[in-house]
Amino acid sequence: MPRIFLPTADFKENQISITGEKAHYLASVLRCQNGEALTIIDGEGNCLETFLIKCDRKEVVAKIIKKSPCNFESHLDIILVQGMLKGDKMDMVIQKTTELGVKEIIPVITERSQIRETRKIGRWRKIAEEASRQSGRSIVPYVHEPVEFREFMSRVDADRCTDSGTIKSEEVEGFLLWEEEGLSFNEAKERMSAFSCPPFAVSPGHLLIGPEGGFTKEEVDLAKGNKFLVLSLGRRTLRAETAAISAVTLMQFLFGDMG
Repeated sequence: MPRIFLPTADFKENQISITGEKAHYLASVLRCQNGEALTIIDGEGNCLETFLIKCDRKEVVAKIIKKSPCNFESHLDIILVQGMLKGDKMDMVIQKTTELGVKEIIPVITERSQIRETRKIGRWRKIAEEASRQSGRSIVPYVHEPVEFREFMSRVDADRCTDSGTIKSEEVEGFLLWEEEGLSFNEAKERMSAFSCPPFAVSPGHLLIGPEGGFTKEEVDLAKGNKFLVLSLGRRTLRAETAAISAVTLMQFLFGDMG
């Protein structure tokens, strides 16, 4: 059964009007016909079971049969903070980590970033939406505008303060992956078991992956000062896109819903 994400829909008398790119996609790509069933995900955890009563490239109209909650999300709220990558590498990271269940993606500009500006945010958001649809997710992860690494750390530092202006002593913001040194994922899991407030337990946590060339020592030290644990994927040096996909997979296996 075809399914689409439609977080903002035009409802009228229990019908949904679909226009623009999504109407063209349904009519021309999927070749949907009147009377066919269509599942619409509203982006807020609901599935709408519908059937089509009008289907052309300019407008598709769906009649709602049933609305029910649907939640196919991992309980692990991963915010992927990815150093900007060249070419189609960033496309791959967004596609595959979306399939694996990340909740947000923040592109960051680091000292070794070879790409320092982009016009691809719209493209990346479409990739995330298509990957969510294909993998059967309930939401589309939000792809943020790029931010300088130090600016990102400043925001983390500000967000960590409580209402009284103090910082929880055991709070851990997340993990940074570094090829030069770091805990193994199993060691990190053991260490987290001693925390009263481990990352990802009650709020989203950040997973930091560097660009081609990785993070500098100064950036790693800055992350450590902002309560990030440094992790390693072993003695072999992986490409940045491989590291991102591998790290999210291991996070979901150790702490999420993949085993």
